[in-house]
Amino acid sequence: MLNNYEEVTRCLLCEDAPCTKACSKGDPARAIRAVRFDNQKYAWQWIADCSEDDLLQAEKACIHYDHPIRIRELFACQKVDKTTIKTDVPSLEITFCGIPCENPFFLASSAICTNYDMVSRAFEMGWAGVFYKTICKQDIHEVSPRFDAVKDNLSFYGFRNMEQLSENPYQVDFDILRRLKKDYPTKIVIASIMGQSEEEWSELAKMAEDAGCDAVELNFSCPQMKQTGMGSDVGQNPELVTFYTAYVKRNVTIPVIPKMTPNITNINSPAMGAYFGGADAISAINTIKSITMSPQSAVSDKWTVSGYSGRAVKPISLRFIYEMASNPLLSQIQFSGIGGIETWRDALDFIQLGCRNVQICTAVMQYGYRIIDDLILGLQTYMQERGIKHLDELVGERLPDFVTPMDLDRETMVLPRIDHTRCIGCGRCYISCMDGGHQAITFDIATRQSHINGSRCVGCHLCRLVCPVDAIGLGNRFSKKD
Repeated sequence: MLNNYEEVTRCLLCEDAPCTKACSKGDPARAIRAVRFDNQKYAWQWIADCSEDDLLQAEKACIHYDHPIRIRELFACQKVDKTTIKTDVPSLEITFCGIPCENPFFLASSAICTNYDMVSRAFEMGWAGVFYKTICKQDIHEVSPRFDAVKDNLSFYGFRNMEQLSENPYQVDFDILRRLKKDYPTKIVIASIMGQSEEEWSELAKMAEDAGCDAVELNFSCPQMKQTGMGSDVGQNPELVTFYTAYVKRNVTIPVIPKMTPNITNINSPAMGAYFGGADAISAINTIKSITMSPQSAVSDKWTVSGYSGRAVKPISLRFIYEMASNPLLSQIQFSGIGGIETWRDALDFIQLGCRNVQICTAVMQYGYRIIDDLILGLQTYMQERGIKHLDELVGERLPDFVTPMDLDRETMVLPRIDHTRCIGCGRCYISCMDGGHQAITFDIATRQSHINGSRCVGCHLCRLVCPVDAIGLGNRFSKKD
């Protein structure tokens, strides 16, 4: 039994994919990418006209280092129902700080947007806007190597970077922003800046406004900046956040967006500082201070603390977004969500917790700007399936579902349920329950089947999480008194 997601994560996602070049009637590479980025239901459209032989030729052309992607088996059970794609898809338009955006997907301030050509290519592909890499007046010299990853085969779980700010002269960067806004007037161009004094913050912000930027982001959160009064040193100090935010607000008319650091216990403190300084929105979060120690990441045999991003940080980022969005004093502030966003479902989580746009970096670094196709497809079809006409309807809709830990229902439980038609008899659930759970699963070696002992099971669902083939699902919720 083929695990489709596991199979597509093996795909190298090649440039100029040989599988597609060998297939005369379809685009298998695009179909695989749709499955990889959570649009399996709609992947058929790129192979709908392909014969068995077409897909066989695609498989033969696969250049995987191990064995070819099993394209025919991957799509063998997918029903071709052309009625699932409708023409009346909802618009993803939304306003952010009063600025009309064609969709909520922005490039995050980072290595993925450091020059005109990069950003223009992203705009052409469908990205709505950019938070350009942070501009400063300091002389920046980056290290080598500067990246490291915690990964499983081809996929990053976490990504560590030691980059600081833009290496371009600040005049060059503002000229790039001016050209971008002139050539792409409907796209949203936001300058991210970092100063070392109120005069520098003000000067850079005014240069951003003069360049035609739609807004300015104040980087109070870069974990790599060690100069006094820069980066996360500012973001951890609510008074400095208020001071610099207010100073910039007094000197420009475009929206001002402080960027929060996660390297703090209570994010509401600097967020309130931003609010009292007159911020129009808040970006959150920047990278998390971290250490990786692989020999290949050493810089002349030395290591340092630097920023961590990628899928691993998403739950942390969502927590910070929730804490700010649920703060009634911040109800007038809008939020731009950052941290671990790879698929449209990731973006949806941020939107449902109150974000009006999302910024993406690490996923682009790994997979390229092309992920915008599946971000848009997935979010549009989700809205279509729910009958939602405007993206605004999703903003913050899940906030009322959150309660304190003590307010959770503790009088009922849900037992896991094993589907023996899917179970492959590996016994992973038994091992985890015996050694890490409540010894509520038995394993019959002769039949290689696991069974749940309802009298011992507490409904923790560790077994469901370790099952490699999703053979364990949810039973019915019932009262513990029954």
